[in-house]
Formats: sequence, structure tokens, C-alpha cells
Amino acid sequence: MANDPSRGHWLRRVLLAALAGALIGKWLMRGAPAPTARNAGEFLARASAAGYTPAVLISLVLWFGLGIYWEVAARGAGATRNAEPRASRLFHLTMVSIGQALILFPFPGPLRARFLPEALPLVIAGLAIEVAALAFSIWARRVLGRNWSGAVTTKVDHELVRSGPYRRVRHPIYSGMFGLSLGTALAVGEVRTLLGIAFLVVAFRRKIRQEERLLAGLFGPAWEDYRRTTGAVIPWLL
Repeated sequence: MANDPSRGHWLRRVLLAALAGALIGKWLMRGAPAPTARNAGEFLARASAAGYTPAVLISLVLWFGLGIYWEVAARGAGATRNAEPRASRLFHLTMVSIGQALILFPFPGPLRARFLPEALPLVIAGLAIEVAALAFSIWARRVLGRNWSGAVTTKVDHELVRSGPYRRVRHPIYSGMFGLSLGTALAVGEVRTLLGIAFLVVAFRRKIRQEERLLAGLFGPAWEDYRRTTGAVIPWLL
């Protein structure tokens, strides 16, 4: 099987993000008591004051869980026939990593300002959207099967998948990623999440254009027919 440059990226990003989060949390929460049964309330209060609210912690678990699933599922991807240039892939990974870091980690400063009020219904709605988006992304990934790749590539015996979520949208995995991001922004309510989403929009809009040019060349009229009857990430809208 040919080497796929996308393999290993998710695991490395998850590990690096986890390390960054641990270091940031340790710096922000220095002097906090150990989380024992007697001081758990104080510990959680200090964690929330540092930005690690229950909504943030749950979001971190959901995002990292998706990243780990992606790394495991990548082992079943097909052999690569044509691969994206390394410089292009590096640019994409950099933009996505910055966006995800802004969405997930409460860096101190003005980006911690709120654009939504702290309200439990908003938190619950945001977390519900995150769970639904995560499940949607996993469904789309499973339907795509061996045709999936993290980089802009074509696979040996590449197929034009039009079943499951691909009947309505051409890039449902990205739909799920944006849903996860919007759900996190709703649950967290801080300005940094909006900036992170902006980075993801730039990164994935660019990637979608690259992928669609590649698929148009690969499938020709079949792709054009598919493109006319589906949305890129939102059915009938976008």
C-alpha cells in the first residue's frame, strides 16, 4: 500500500493539542488544590475561572474522541494514487490546527470576551449539536470507507460515493466538522470560538475547491451531475 501523507496527522495533532491544553491549564491554574473529595468544588470553581468550564471540558472530550476515531479509521483507507503537495497540506493543517486551538482552549486575554450570555439552555443546545455533528461525521466517514483521505488525494479504484449523507451533500464530513465547531461556540460563548471558526472556514473552503477540481477531472460528467443535485456542505443552500 502506498504511503498516505494524511496518516498519523490526526494522532499527532491530538497528542500535541492535549499537551498544549495540559500546559495551558497548568499555567492558568497554578496553585489550585488537588481535586480530592473535600476540595472538588473549589477545584472546579478555579478551573471554570481559568476558562475550563464543564462545557469546555465536555467539548474537549468530544473533539479528541473524534480525532482518535479518525486515526483508527485511517488504517482502513485505500492506497493513494495522486497526493496533495506537501506545502499545500502543511498550510491546511496549520490553519485547521490554529482554528481548533482557538475553539477548544481558553487562552487568556480579550478573546475570552463573551458574545453570548452564560445560560444553561445555550450550553445544553450547543452540546447537543456537538454530539449530533460528531455522530454525523462518523456516519459520513464510515459510508466513505476506503475512499477517505485527510489530504486532497485520489485512491486506487476511487469510487464516487452517493449513498447515505452523500445523497444530499458532497462533503458531509466537513458539514459535521462545522456543526461541531458551531455547537462548541454556542456552548462556550466566547469570541475565540468565532475566530477559530473563521480559520476553519478558510481552510476547508480552500480544500473543498481543490477536492472538487480533482473529482471533476476523475469522474467527468458523473461528477457534474452529482454537483448539480447536491450542496457542498448544506443541502439546497451551500
